[in-house]
Amino acid sequence: MSRRGILAGGGAALVLAGCSNAVGGNAAAQLDARVDQTHQYLLQTYPNAAPLVQNAKGVLYMPLMTEAALGVGGSYGQGALRIGGATVDYYSATQASVGFQAGAQQYAHVLIFQTDQALAAFRGATGWVAGADAFYAIPAGGMSLGADTITAQYPVVAMIFGQSGLMAGAAIEGTKYTRIIPSGLIDFGSLGLPSMQRG
Repeated sequence: MSRRGILAGGGAALVLAGCSNAVGGNAAAQLDARVDQTHQYLLQTYPNAAPLVQNAKGVLYMPLMTEAALGVGGSYGQGALRIGGATVDYYSATQASVGFQAGAQQYAHVLIFQTDQALAAFRGATGWVAGADAFYAIPAGGMSLGADTITAQYPVVAMIFGQSGLMAGAAIEGTKYTRIIPSGLIDFGSLGLPSMQRG
């Protein structure tokens, strides 16, 4: 597939994703299955993240963010907030970007809330925006996340992983998270992310 084709397809998918509000009969079950797989992938691939996840007040899992850009672009995904391992709410994540990058990519990420106050602020906001006060980790081979004392200084730890595509990197600062009722999920494919089984 040509680069132009990937860009066009990625842009169209983002438009469809942003406009999709039809509630699928098994959308929540599909999303929970993706979250389960993302959780397993995270702990298997980065075992040093386990203490952070296990001790967290809550974890927001975003199994699949799709981003496309050609000067102006954006990203979209749906995920679930889990407290004590159980889903309590579903969220969408949207981000607009303006810059010189061109391409399309997919990635997963999690937000690990380390304090009750940070979790309450997230759940109480009508649209919570990821800011510079979070610790952003892009794990790479052998990174000892979880043992790193830096993470203890931040109420929110964001991990980005499973990147695949044409763009140079992923960043979630400025991403807006909004509570939703899960809609029918568009299958973008895995592109190296955790395998998403069909429901």
